[in-house]
Amino acid sequence: MSEVKYSGTGAGGGHICIIPFPACGHILPLMDLTHQLLLRGLTVTIMVTPKNLSYLNPLLALHSPNVKPLVFPFPSHPSLPHGVEQMQDLPISFLPHIVNALGKLYHPLVQWFRAQQSPPVAILSDIVLSSWTVNLASHLNIPNICFVPFNVAAVYFWISTPSFLLPFYREAFTMSMQSEGLVFNSFKELESTKLGLIKEKFAKHCRVWGVGPLPPVKVGDEGLNERGGATSIPPDQVISWLDSCKVDKSVVYIGFGTQITLTKHQMKAVASALEESGVRFIWAVKEPMKRAEDGDDDQSLIPHGFEDRVKGQGLVIKGWVPQLTILKHRAVGSYFTHCGWNSALEAIVAGVLLLAWPMQADHFQITRLLADEVGAAIRVCKGLRSVPDATKLARIFVESTTVGQPQRVRAMELQKTALNAIKEGGSSYQALDK
Repeated sequence: MSEVKYSGTGAGGGHICIIPFPACGHILPLMDLTHQLLLRGLTVTIMVTPKNLSYLNPLLALHSPNVKPLVFPFPSHPSLPHGVEQMQDLPISFLPHIVNALGKLYHPLVQWFRAQQSPPVAILSDIVLSSWTVNLASHLNIPNICFVPFNVAAVYFWISTPSFLLPFYREAFTMSMQSEGLVFNSFKELESTKLGLIKEKFAKHCRVWGVGPLPPVKVGDEGLNERGGATSIPPDQVISWLDSCKVDKSVVYIGFGTQITLTKHQMKAVASALEESGVRFIWAVKEPMKRAEDGDDDQSLIPHGFEDRVKGQGLVIKGWVPQLTILKHRAVGSYFTHCGWNSALEAIVAGVLLLAWPMQADHFQITRLLADEVGAAIRVCKGLRSVPDATKLARIFVESTTVGQPQRVRAMELQKTALNAIKEGGSSYQALDK
């Protein structure tokens, strides 16, 4: 397998190689971190496969020639559908197969490194790829730094109880602790205790940095559109609709990220709750996956007649949505979410109240942190297969748009803390410099 479309390094500082994992919740924050490193004078090569090349567009527009793509064909794997290169097309159970497929690029990467006149002096890779990237860096005699798109509490929980993890995850997290450092998209003021414990108990080198919440790469007014895809309602129409909402904090935003699709019964419960509550809303409905789990063929089905019945009350957007722009709008007061880490951070930065429905992976630890420890979220239900009670959910929707809720006050306090962390001189800003 040979690489294509590489044309050398730019004229910046030290040269590093970025190896992302192809899932939106992983690759987007890693591109945001790469942006910050480029601003600090580094030269960067980013390894991607063809269908993930578009994620690099904002960086290429802003930082060329100091950032270059290194494009390899996606290796075939017997357990992956032909042509699939991204996790958002598959259930989470396919994640190990994506990692194993990408692991076949180990030797082509070694060959590429050895062919360069000025090869990278370090590898920055996603933590789930640690099962092979740590060894790759060791083989090349350069350091490997692991980027962690999960919150610190979840990682601490996982590595403290490895016997509960599947062998694949156990190997990845164990190998990550043998890297030269861990970079978390979190901030000291939110997770200082767990950051300290990971340094003390697991990281032999004590190099653990909290650099979040990482601001998104933006290229003018069009920047955020680079991150998206096909959508049923153009972003400008979404913003116009929000602008027309006269009452601040009166809109409920509903979205479950790029990895979660709801079953027919779950969709019906959410739709019924919205109708019963009467609240204004924006509902982001993910496209069905190309390979669903058994029994999930009815995913993402909007109940018949629902959109007609709620005309004027809300928007149903199929496909990509400008989520961060929506959350930051004055009209949006709460966010009904799976509590994925990137979504949680976007809500924190926007000062929006979280209505938590944790479903898988790190969602449960994030909900425990934000609802139970910090008090900036409200638990609604839990579990990938659970179906919320529509009447109870309707009541929560109404309450979430009322002024004076203690969780909303705490969410706005947390927003200030997060913004202070990433501004010049803040804890995350200093961690990025280090």
